[in-house]
Amino acid sequence: MPAPVHFPPPFVRLAETGRPAIQLRIDGASASALEGDTVLVALLSQGQRVRDSEFGDGVRAGFCLMGACQDCWVWDEMGHRLRACSTVAREGMSIVTQPPEATWPQQQ
Repeated sequence: MPAPVHFPPPFVRLAETGRPAIQLRIDGASASALEGDTVLVALLSQGQRVRDSEFGDGVRAGFCLMGACQDCWVWDEMGHRLRACSTVAREGMSIVTQPPEATWPQQQ
């Protein structure tokens, strides 16, 4: 499994900065978000890509932002698939951006 790629944060929060901060884990690393943020906002605000394509054609950062395109799938600590664009981040949540073993065939 390739190491996660970290990019500079693409978002600068201009509004709603007074919401309480929450802590979560992304691929085992501590991360923060604001209460009410989606998982997608939490990922991209940390400089993360959402995930790597299971078909080997690059990193993903979400596409439609409304839960229709299937491009922002991530997994919780139990292996349940979540749409990052429509799932609200919760205090203590743990997200992985790589599919659990045997979920998707990996292209060699």
